[in-house]
Amino acid sequence: MSTVDDRVAPSPALLKVLTGAVDLHTHSGPSPFPRRVNHVEASYDAARIGMRAILIKSHHHNTVMDLLAMRDLLADAPTPAYGGVALNSEVGGINPSAVAVAIKMGGRAVWGPTVSAAQHIAAHSHDDGFPTAGSDLEEKVESVFDDSGDVSAETVRVTQLVAKADIMLTGGHLDVDSQKALFATAKQNGVRRILLHHPDFIVGASEHDVEELLSHGAFVEHEMSMYHPGVPAPGWPISRLIDWIERIGPDRTVIDSDLGQEGNPLPVDGYLYVAQQLLDHGIAEKDVRQMMCHNTAYLLGLEDSPKAG
Repeated sequence: MSTVDDRVAPSPALLKVLTGAVDLHTHSGPSPFPRRVNHVEASYDAARIGMRAILIKSHHHNTVMDLLAMRDLLADAPTPAYGGVALNSEVGGINPSAVAVAIKMGGRAVWGPTVSAAQHIAAHSHDDGFPTAGSDLEEKVESVFDDSGDVSAETVRVTQLVAKADIMLTGGHLDVDSQKALFATAKQNGVRRILLHHPDFIVGASEHDVEELLSHGAFVEHEMSMYHPGVPAPGWPISRLIDWIERIGPDRTVIDSDLGQEGNPLPVDGYLYVAQQLLDHGIAEKDVRQMMCHNTAYLLGLEDSPKAG
């Protein structure tokens, strides 16, 4: 692996835009999926652009435990790293106990089911390049509904715990109807920091669906990995991201890396490429900062408001 010193440095103008960015979607290791960097290396690399913080996401385990175990190695790291828990079958699915443990240990995020969501399993039932560990990990489908079709008591309790801790809740890779039910329940129980991941990837949310999810207080996340030429799939043009920004507005849009996987660009390289592309296509510097610095800081609980200060 190359060292931080020989990686690409941003231009002064681009560094000014990116300083203070918060990545809510860093996929560093350890993980059952192969990762290019570990959490400590990701923290040091984030300093290339003066990032304010990174949030470590794993589909399979509570990442707060990783960070606490690496505490000595992270003591002098330049970029604070935070963790949370994804509600897949590895932690018991929609499991209030797993959420309570993550919160007690300092977790800042609860992700809805991702690799255990029926929508995800259906989307990746063919060879599309997404790494698979499911058959080895005995994964099963997890749902926010009980057998009668109502939002389960466990889901309600999870939203109550998230609200009390005032941390972020995401819909993971759940289908649209499940996310609508989850977000409505979350809003009812006082959750303030809600995030919808990649509406046009796996989730399959229409423009009308997104509007409804926004009404529950959600922000909409788009991932740099989907627009970077170094990632083979889905390989979307930057114009697609610009269309989303213009449709929803920068005040409710979040742009994160979703990088750190083996074979893909580093998260920081995602920022360097996508931010420059947005600027080159006429997106204002203040709007890039709103989406990469301010909205993200709010969702991670570093700010009480997403408004630029």
